[in-house]
Amino acid sequence: MANHTKSHPAHLEHHFVDSDQQFDASKMGMWVFLATEVLFFGGLFAAYIIYRAWYPELYTLASEELNTVWGAVNTVVLIGSSLTVAMAIKSAQLNQKRNIAINLGITIALACVFMVIKYFEYTHKFHLGIFPGEFYTFEGIEHPKASIFFSLYYLMTGLHGLHVIIGIGLMIWLLRRALRGDFDSEYYTPVEITGLYWHLVDVIWIFLFPLFYLID
Repeated sequence: MANHTKSHPAHLEHHFVDSDQQFDASKMGMWVFLATEVLFFGGLFAAYIIYRAWYPELYTLASEELNTVWGAVNTVVLIGSSLTVAMAIKSAQLNQKRNIAINLGITIALACVFMVIKYFEYTHKFHLGIFPGEFYTFEGIEHPKASIFFSLYYLMTGLHGLHVIIGIGLMIWLLRRALRGDFDSEYYTPVEITGLYWHLVDVIWIFLFPLFYLID
């Protein structure tokens, strides 16, 4: 019985030969999922490019209503969270169990800071009447298609925010498991594949920030 337990650790699913095979399969699955996410956001970026080509003056005017400082702060926050999630993975590889939990906790905190800033950005715009689509009532932009820009803004940043919330949920789950001592140098697959997901979330924002906030 002892030999069987050693050869088949608790984290290893029965349909895998060993931990390496399970890790490779999990990582491949995440890469496939990330590819579908790139295609999904790629369609939205294509819509952005088309409308910007049609209404370049609108994009310049509308972007002035976005707070570049808070957008930049959120960019720094997410880049920092990418660093800490990478440090969590490295801690697992080095069997530093306490540091796994610490870095995951910091990542969660930074992600929450990002969402709080977006909350204040959104509520400020709502107060001004800057809503998507037919609900747009803001009179500060003299352009008949002003709602198009903000419809894309809310759609793309809103979907990105949803991905951030999902990432927070995943990392809370990882943190609970890390505090329980589930991860070490022999098994940290959930930490690594969640880290891949989080890096994609950060990369998408790095594209969104200049496209919406830094229009000349």
